[in-house]
Amino acid sequence: MRSGWLWTLLALLLLAAGAYAGYVYLQPQPLAAGLLYGSGQIEATEVTVSAEVTGRVIETSLSEGARVEQGALLARIDDADLRASLAQAEATRIATGRERTRLEQELEAARHHLNTSGQDLARYRDLYARGATPQQRLDQATNTFAEAQGRVSALQEAVAEAASREEAAGQQAELLRLRLGRVAVRSPISGTVLVRAIEAGELASPGRAVAVLADLTRIELRIFVPERDIGRISLGAPARVRISAFPDRLFPARVARVDQRAQFTPRDVHMPEERTRLVFGVTLAVENPDGLLKPGMPADAWILWDPNAAWPARLVVPE
Repeated sequence: MRSGWLWTLLALLLLAAGAYAGYVYLQPQPLAAGLLYGSGQIEATEVTVSAEVTGRVIETSLSEGARVEQGALLARIDDADLRASLAQAEATRIATGRERTRLEQELEAARHHLNTSGQDLARYRDLYARGATPQQRLDQATNTFAEAQGRVSALQEAVAEAASREEAAGQQAELLRLRLGRVAVRSPISGTVLVRAIEAGELASPGRAVAVLADLTRIELRIFVPERDIGRISLGAPARVRISAFPDRLFPARVARVDQRAQFTPRDVHMPEERTRLVFGVTLAVENPDGLLKPGMPADAWILWDPNAAWPARLVVPE
């Protein structure tokens, strides 16, 4: 019976020791000296690509997650209507050009006639003054000169109008050529397709997204640091980032920007009492050569603010 009590006592001691060990193990570990911790979401500069002309999409090579190079074809728009409009504008330009040439020739003849009638009018005025011609002949010469003046004025206006219509048709043709050069929607950057926003057969138009791209080699993580700690952070300070998808991998980073104004903690921070604190936003530039980090991924970050400190063997999330 005494032996049974000993075994019971031993079991209780072992249970207590195990419970204490578990308690110690589960206790949140303090942050290593020289480190600051923050969390946020991975961000990337997204570029929304839109068509510059309206038309039906006849071809698209978009594939979400695929990498595209700058200048790569994303979509092609049917250009049949534009080509027809261009042909019409060119025909109008040529026709008005020919009309302008004809009117200029008529204007040249009218000016010659005006000059001749002016000389006749001067001669008949002189004859009338000397009594060598009747009033009726002078009136005829005056009317002929006035008609010639009216004809020249009308032709000048007609030539100017034809020239204006010819120029307008030429400008319209040039605009259509520019629009024809934009039926191919090309990538403005080298990056990854995040969103395929249009399909073949759909109507593209200026302002409607064709695709959303991002350069995933230039990833950022924005975290918030308490006001009391902001003085420790300097631009270029080394940092490390970890995401849940790759818990055993740390991504190198550096401090790229530090906000110049404090703000209250954003509402997406977990604890309500933390939202009343003044914090500074800190942006980390994260190395992402393999493209594993994607916009929207939650991430933990540690900044080594003390240049004399070393990275610990294990990075922990403080609680």
